[in-house]
Amino acid sequence: MNARVRAWLEILGDQFWLRPASIVLACLALGQIAVWLETARVAGYDASSPDANWGYSGGAEGARALLSAVASSVIGVAGTTFSITIAALSLASGQMGPRLLRNFTRDARNQIVLGIFLGTFAYALIVLRTVRTVEETSFVPHLAVTGAIVLAMLSVATLVWFVHHIATSINVETVVDAVHRDLCEAVADRSLAAPGLPVPAQGPPGLAVATPASGYLQAVNAERLADWAHRRGVVVRLRVRPGDYVPTGLPLAEVSASVDGIEQALARALTFGRRPAALQDLEFSVRQLSEIAVRALSPGINDPFTAVSVVAHMGDALCRLASRHLPTGVLARQGRIALIHPVTDYGGLCDAMFHLIRQNAAGSPYVLGYMLDVFGRVAHVEGSPSRVKELLRHADLVIAAARRDVAEPADLADLEQRRRF
Repeated sequence: MNARVRAWLEILGDQFWLRPASIVLACLALGQIAVWLETARVAGYDASSPDANWGYSGGAEGARALLSAVASSVIGVAGTTFSITIAALSLASGQMGPRLLRNFTRDARNQIVLGIFLGTFAYALIVLRTVRTVEETSFVPHLAVTGAIVLAMLSVATLVWFVHHIATSINVETVVDAVHRDLCEAVADRSLAAPGLPVPAQGPPGLAVATPASGYLQAVNAERLADWAHRRGVVVRLRVRPGDYVPTGLPLAEVSASVDGIEQALARALTFGRRPAALQDLEFSVRQLSEIAVRALSPGINDPFTAVSVVAHMGDALCRLASRHLPTGVLARQGRIALIHPVTDYGGLCDAMFHLIRQNAAGSPYVLGYMLDVFGRVAHVEGSPSRVKELLRHADLVIAAARRDVAEPADLADLEQRRRF
């Protein structure tokens, strides 16, 4: 799928209104169909045998009262429930970071719950307008009113489930696990079963190319840009990668030779947005996990157990990466390099995972010790000497931080013992 289309679909997933609006439209159509079935005598109330009717069998006044009660109560519950939800999310954002609210707004379950409440309200209104009393040529859509009763019962069940869901979803362990799953999916999607082409040595600088676009680089259509470069017989070297903020006028690429149409090719291949996206940014979920850990280690919260949980989940992601290869960012066509674009390597991934946590946990032997344990476990799973060397580098940084900030000699001796993995 085209990278720009995928970025557009991800932006649509961030829209909290999309699924609720779809459910409301579906409920409006369902109400209209139910009324039509009754007017067309396809289905509905059998006046000749009222005892055999399993649905609503009352009159027009009762139907109006019932539909009015359903509409007013459901819209009131929807407003109250989501007011409480916003208050709970505000408290959670203070502990885990406001950027994680994106995970709550993207949650399809939250969107579907709102859609059910609003859809029931819309259904009741669309059916209520068709109920007529004797003075108005009596008409009662019994089938449609029965549907309103069913939707009201569904709303009650949804309310009970939603209270449970929101109470568990703001739990920090639930949030860490959800972001960890996103990270594991990113590792699986952005890693390779076989090593990629090696990155060539930096040659002489090419012609710098800038575009008027600015914002966060969300996606790069590397295949399309490599095909274009191959047809023009040039090599394009990008300077930015997904997740970077690009100011206006910054040179985005270098081209090995002067060629027409490079600005248009870059504009078609690069997708910018107002915020970072997880589409091609392997470090997106890593930064979210790091923010949880850093906030947990702040003096105002002082929750080292959450930081340890984050470190453990990051270690699991590295273990999943042990049998995979990270892309090198080199694309060739017919044996000739056409595109080189920066990507996250193993060292950069470890830096994104552990630098901030180590810096904020410098005075906590418990967190530092657990980081060393995680490095040791990953090293036992990892078979690449270069990757084990990266883990040893971070272990040395942990020991250096401990020697500087850990006051107890016994704690320091324990950390140095754990370093020997």
